Amino acid sequence: MGGPPSDIPPSDTMPQSIPPIPGEVTVEAFLAEARSQLRIRLAAGAAGIKRPIRHPRIQKSGLALAGHFEGVVPTRVQVLGDTEMTYLEALAPDVRSQSCRAFFSLGLSCVVLTRDREPPKALAAAAEATSTPVLVSATRSSKTVNALHAILDDQLAPHTQLHGVLVDVFGVGLLMMGKSGIGKSECAIELVLRGHRLVADDVVRCDWRPPGMVFGAPPDLLRHHIEVRGLGVLNIKDMFGVTAVRERKRIDVVVRLEEWKDEGTYDRLGIEDRFHAILGTPIRMLTVPVRPGRDMGSIVEMAARNELLRRAGKNPAKEFAERLESRAIAGAESFKEAVDNESAAVPPVSSPRMAPAPHSDEALPPLRRSNESAAWVVAPKSRRDDER
Repeated sequence: MGGPPSDIPPSDTMPQSIPPIPGEVTVEAFLAEARSQLRIRLAAGAAGIKRPIRHPRIQKSGLALAGHFEGVVPTRVQVLGDTEMTYLEALAPDVRSQSCRAFFSLGLSCVVLTRDREPPKALAAAAEATSTPVLVSATRSSKTVNALHAILDDQLAPHTQLHGVLVDVFGVGLLMMGKSGIGKSECAIELVLRGHRLVADDVVRCDWRPPGMVFGAPPDLLRHHIEVRGLGVLNIKDMFGVTAVRERKRIDVVVRLEEWKDEGTYDRLGIEDRFHAILGTPIRMLTVPVRPGRDMGSIVEMAARNELLRRAGKNPAKEFAERLESRAIAGAESFKEAVDNESAAVPPVSSPRMAPAPHSDEALPPLRRSNESAAWVVAPKSRRDDER
């Protein structure tokens, strides 16, 4: 369910999660699961055991017994506790029968009575007439409701299957994806040898949980097993013990492995986040090229450590980019200040003086200043000057 997964373009912000449409489960399958967790039994209306349940939350229907049917969702499990049953028993027999017939005529999926109460004759008759299953739980209402919610969450959760390997590394769920033979299982073996845990190999069953989380688990047939080309199928639990496996884990990061391409473009800074949508939920995705000589176990382990840093509010790539930007701005300001200081130290260049006109006063011989007078006079030529 939920449609095939798809990649989401790079974005600085987390894309919004789109809740998928929940599925449905029959009353028969619901009862089989409830029997393993609750003391519950079928008391009436066995003919409607195939009716579908399509909502993960129960509904308390006290007002419906009083004739107010607004808001009743027939595909939800209806629970009648002490309050509802006490009210029903206090009614006159004919009014009680009329109330039960009107309530069961809504086409309900099923009705659950709590505290091991036997259904009154009027209620059982209405259930048989409309083929509505009536279940009886031995526990009180609060415990029954909590158990039913847990069962319905599991059975009605939107789900899908993916080809990949899911591992738990430092508590971070890493889903490794890529074409067959790229080295996903070998990388998972390396991580198990380092003390991490295998969740699922080859087929990962994913289910969605509110408010927007995707969990992965292995199919029952492949649980604890991993296939390694050349060795065959291995049982990780038998080889390494119970601490090397995990039954279920939330998917936090998708690691896509692909063959190294010389002309390929790979993210070298990690500033822009890419996302991979599973069941409408965006999950951060890393694309890691694979080639001989690369220690993929260490690279995937570093991806998990980096995810833990991001959860703590640290983003090394963005912090590095901010330092580069601040240093570039500081360098530009220093350069501008140096240019301004150098310009202020150079004196202004005066404009060249125009040559004097031939007959102007400025064309006369140099003047000599007399000591006796403040007037300027032309200095007479001496004989020595003539001889020269």
